[in-house]
Amino acid sequence: MYDVAKLYSAFEEYFGQPPTRIARAPGRVNLIGEHTDYNDGFVLPMALDRATYVAARPRPDRVVRVFSTKFREEDQFDLDQVVRDERRQWVNYIRGVVKGLQARDLPLQGADLMIDSDLPSGSGLSSSAALEVAVGYTFQLLNNINLLGEELALVAQGAEHTFVGVKCGIMDQLVAALGEAGHALLIDCRDLSYRPIPIPAQACVVVCDSGVRHRLAGSEYNQRRAGCEEAVRLLRPALGKIQALRDVRSTDLAMYGNLLPPDLLRLARHVVSENERTLTAADALAAGDLTKMGQLMVASHISLRDDYRVSIAELDTLVELALAAPGCFGSRMTGGGFGGSTVSLVAADAVDAFVTAMIDGYAIRTGRKLQPLICTAGSGVSCVYAHEE
Repeated sequence: MYDVAKLYSAFEEYFGQPPTRIARAPGRVNLIGEHTDYNDGFVLPMALDRATYVAARPRPDRVVRVFSTKFREEDQFDLDQVVRDERRQWVNYIRGVVKGLQARDLPLQGADLMIDSDLPSGSGLSSSAALEVAVGYTFQLLNNINLLGEELALVAQGAEHTFVGVKCGIMDQLVAALGEAGHALLIDCRDLSYRPIPIPAQACVVVCDSGVRHRLAGSEYNQRRAGCEEAVRLLRPALGKIQALRDVRSTDLAMYGNLLPPDLLRLARHVVSENERTLTAADALAAGDLTKMGQLMVASHISLRDDYRVSIAELDTLVELALAAPGCFGSRMTGGGFGGSTVSLVAADAVDAFVTAMIDGYAIRTGRKLQPLICTAGSGVSCVYAHEE
């Protein structure tokens, strides 16, 4: 369990005064619905019980000072001149959120911030969205601003687009803001509506980090998104006023897929089929049909591997090991791909044996040390400490 008191003490020692607020925003694991969010589609993530924490204290001036415990570095900028840092990427997540809040004409004052986290970065658990949402919520608390969770998520997403350079969808930020304990969220990424889906008590969610770190900014992630948009443009003459691949069905692709070059057809086929799988999976999970849910997770991985081509050998190995391990209903890569983690749905009474099998198998197959995370569905962003002076 995260030690909030330790962060409080570290803040006081570094800045010379105690924090007045400590906020947290969770990471997430996506059970199914990958690369559908920026196609206006459906996703089924859950917030984790691991999070990014921001301790904060208001300042009387326009200066923001930020210290990262992970990087052991400080950033400082003025609210009247918020620009990208070309050398250090981590600071842009914070600066981008501040810039986004100001773009909404929300009055901000300076602040001292200390950032800490028990989320592993680069493992596909969306530590970046957790940071963005936690920082945005902290500034809300310090400045008595009321933003709906959906609005906060949009500010955070905008920061990643404009300051970080990743054209991500809205899923990660939305579940960080709106997650519900004990539930996954079926999110419609077009209108941001969502429905909590209870996770049966007889199931555990286990995340296995491949140990391969991905880099999404300026990478093939943005190329995939551009390819999806081009597929929509090429299909529009045949299908009418479609806005995104969300509006395309498998039957449409069967009839008009010849309008797409082979590489774009593969991208479209994944997104279209993944949307259909995600809606079916939400119904299966709500009904407690873990076998069906697991089958859909496996189908998702195969599609991500073969059609969207974002898996890597280590992720494929983890899925193979999971499906051969005790009590596993299903497994798939999760997150943007090119590294990161897998997510597996496992019978609660077999989880210890499953974890042992995964650790042993991965060591034999790759020589890497695996540290599986047994995850609980946590709640969205919140304030964990407040003190008025």
